[in-house]
Amino acid sequence: MYEIYERLIKELGLTTYRVAMDTGIAQSVFSAWKSGKSNPKPDKLKKIAERLHVSVDYLMGDVQTDEHRKYYVDDEVAEIAQAIFVNPDLRALFDAAADSKPKDLQMAAEMLKRFKGTNSDE
Repeated sequence: MYEIYERLIKELGLTTYRVAMDTGIAQSVFSAWKSGKSNPKPDKLKKIAERLHVSVDYLMGDVQTDEHRKYYVDDEVAEIAQAIFVNPDLRALFDAAADSKPKDLQMAAEMLKRFKGTNSDE
């Protein structure tokens, strides 16, 4: 199960040190988990899963489906991303960072519209 954690932090560009700092969980918990001596307690697993934007089930090995993963941290960002995805002129923005703030993603979409000359606000 630690392998899933390692893959997730690599995908997110994080380190165990950063996750430990962000969650307040001692690095020794991660070391014991990595060595197979123990698994983090449920409250710590929940903090780790939240930091990595996945469910505890996903983190603990229920990877039959990616339904447990939450790509966008913010629901408003998810809505903006969906609008971008369905607009052929804006799909280049679909690769925007998953942890973008809604106003940043919206601003990027508006900038691309201006570059393409498709901004209806003008």
